[in-house]
Amino acid sequence: MKIDLTDTTASKINKALVQGRRAVGTPAVGMVLTLVIVTDEENAYDALKAANEASREHPSRTLVVIKRVSRSPRDRAKARLDAEVRVGADAGTGETVVLRLYGEVTDHAQSVVLPLLLPDAPVVVWWPVNAPTDPAQDPLGSLAQRRVTDTYAAEQPVRELTARAQAYTPGDTDLSWTRITPWRSMLAAALDQVTCEVTSVEVEGEEFNPSCELLAMWLADRLNVPVKRSSSSGPGLTSVRMDSSSGPIVLDRADGSLATLSIQGQPDRAVALKRRDTAELIAEELRRLDPDDTYASALRYGVERLGGGATSRTPAPAEQPAENAEKKAAPAPAAKKAAPAKKAAAK
Repeated sequence: MKIDLTDTTASKINKALVQGRRAVGTPAVGMVLTLVIVTDEENAYDALKAANEASREHPSRTLVVIKRVSRSPRDRAKARLDAEVRVGADAGTGETVVLRLYGEVTDHAQSVVLPLLLPDAPVVVWWPVNAPTDPAQDPLGSLAQRRVTDTYAAEQPVRELTARAQAYTPGDTDLSWTRITPWRSMLAAALDQVTCEVTSVEVEGEEFNPSCELLAMWLADRLNVPVKRSSSSGPGLTSVRMDSSSGPIVLDRADGSLATLSIQGQPDRAVALKRRDTAELIAEELRRLDPDDTYASALRYGVERLGGGATSRTPAPAEQPAENAEKKAAPAPAAKKAAPAKKAAAK
């Protein structure tokens, strides 16, 4: 069931929700949280589709906040709120309200969302694109216990990790971190099977994929060993190689779906490591609403401490001859000064 409201208010939207629940025969509210999606018109459909699929596991009230850009000065000065209420089969197992904000109300989205939150229920805010630099200080982010961003959607994903580390607040999380959960589980299980000491690690993946950097930082932080970041053609994260005292441990995924785990002295094993869609990632994040200390520790390790790839600090080849030239040219002034002294001694 869909109810369209034009130039409406929050109270009218709440009345429409009650009316819709009665019409479909479910007057009771059986939702466990409120999911606020802050996006634009272009990405609203994909984000809402993922949220509806995740609502099968976590029944929730989904509020989609779309800030529309007004072209004329008159439209920008006029505030207007349009809403689309979806209940029943059109909203998964919960309720969906699509909010389109126009004019001055776009700067006060929190005042529109606050009356629509479920009482005594946790709030999760998700930015599929264009996430703020400090989600906890955002007016909508301050309403939530959990704030979900995705650095993969940023213009410079790897540099965005540094900004996230500086502005981290307990409750922040990243879908790029969620994508490597199966990799972290498999690598931890592989180290439990052998008694060894890891000496070095190499993580290989796409060049502009922040999940590769996060996995490398997590391994470096936990194992306290040097980790090299290498680039590959993908898709996504392709392989992890750990050199240990008992031989190499390699987890390789070349096709994006099936990986091979190789341990010295053991037969190779096939491991299912399929690349997951956004609905599965959101469903995983909604399972836990407490701060993720492991993510915070890995994020604060720092991208600049990784070796190889774009993070390497090896001087450029063009710089090395200049340094050698300076070293060779340094004794020349001393030789010129010594020449007059020899002539004076000869006289």
